[in-house]
Amino acid sequence: MGTRRRRSYWRILAICLIGIAAASFALSIGGRDGRAQGREVIVAEVEGDIDRVSARFIERALESADRDGAELIVIRLDTPGGLLDSTRAIVRDILDSRVPVVVYVAPSGARAASAGTFIAAAAGVAAMAPATNIGAASPVGPGGEDLPKTLSSKAKEDAAALIRSIALSRKRNAEALEATVLEAKAYSAEEAVEKGVVDLIAGDLRDLLAQLNGRSIPTVNRDVVVDTESPSVRDLKPSFLERALGFLGNPNVAFLFFAAGGLLILIELWTPGTFGPAIAGIILLLLGFAGLAFLPFSWAGVALIVLAMALFFVESQVPGFGLFGIAGIVSLILGGVFLFGFFGTPSLPAPTVRVSPWTLVGVGAAAGVVVLWFVRELRTARKLPAYQSPHSAASLIGKTALVSRALEPQGEVSVAGEFWTARLPRGATAPAGADVVVKGVDGLVLMVELPPAEGGQGQTVAEAGRR
Repeated sequence: MGTRRRRSYWRILAICLIGIAAASFALSIGGRDGRAQGREVIVAEVEGDIDRVSARFIERALESADRDGAELIVIRLDTPGGLLDSTRAIVRDILDSRVPVVVYVAPSGARAASAGTFIAAAAGVAAMAPATNIGAASPVGPGGEDLPKTLSSKAKEDAAALIRSIALSRKRNAEALEATVLEAKAYSAEEAVEKGVVDLIAGDLRDLLAQLNGRSIPTVNRDVVVDTESPSVRDLKPSFLERALGFLGNPNVAFLFFAAGGLLILIELWTPGTFGPAIAGIILLLLGFAGLAFLPFSWAGVALIVLAMALFFVESQVPGFGLFGIAGIVSLILGGVFLFGFFGTPSLPAPTVRVSPWTLVGVGAAAGVVVLWFVRELRTARKLPAYQSPHSAASLIGKTALVSRALEPQGEVSVAGEFWTARLPRGATAPAGADVVVKGVDGLVLMVELPPAEGGQGQTVAEAGRR
């Protein structure tokens, strides 16, 4: 009977799952057809530095537009610049898109500086809101510093060749775009339209879609005439993972996670067996490495942070106080300084990727206080004498102890409110609840024997080690 019921439950569950799958499939097909007939426009907003997280988001937005059969995708852009390799990835994805791509520099006051210039130029249609600007795309060092003369020349020529190829592909003014790289030129919205850098100026998204209606926009395969008379607009937001990666990609957060993770593992080494600090430390270190994957970092900075943790550990093991701890604090701060910004490939102008000085000072001070205090406590604990009974050894002699665990001949006794492991003379035994007499104490060892009435005089005294 039970087997039949179980089979019935499994059949009902299978039917439900099949029904849910069929309904989901029907909805997805219907949704796609509805979107295609309803001329959906996807709007993806990119704001801030262009980095690997931005490239990942734009790639996903383009894939979503292609998968859902969208009429076109609008990338609303406001960026001060970013990484050159991420910019190349975004440009490649836009040029390879089968869905018409419009890059709209908005709202008023926004900019498509440096990396944004390449992205806007690669779009099928480039538009700008009033009071926006575009340009200033000369490569700089990964920390925002000027490049050496030879490297600067190579980087500029490489970036200029890229923007020329984009301009020729999209039939834009190659000379004006090249000047944004070689001469760091920048243009207002009106100047950009006049020079053929962008295609049009639109006050808002509605104005933009009205101007795009019936326009032929190039894609990777062919030119597509878009119908944006009455589209359904869908805003595409960054996913939770992309927002989390954007948070972890903050240099201050990555450095903080590295320092905190290392200190927690160090605490586990000082107090083995707790496991909690080690697990939390490993998690923080992994999150720190996840952040590094989206930043131009230096292994020299990582090595200095590891060295700081090693010096903190040595501080707890050697005589003296402070020398290795201070060296560890200095190494930790230098690790934060060298972790970002001094190494890597040239980038396009953007805010400097470095750890804030306030973060460096705060983390260094906090690490110093924690480590030096913890080391002092460890050394103090090591100097404490071993636990001794609050009762003097002499006061225990002659007292009667109660057997709490049978002595065969070893067991446990209770005397003066404390428990001791005890051993009777070889061959003697005593059950739990029996009495024995303490005859002597040797350090932490009791010497006991059976009472005269039970065991007689002259028995060999046993040794007992305190539990």
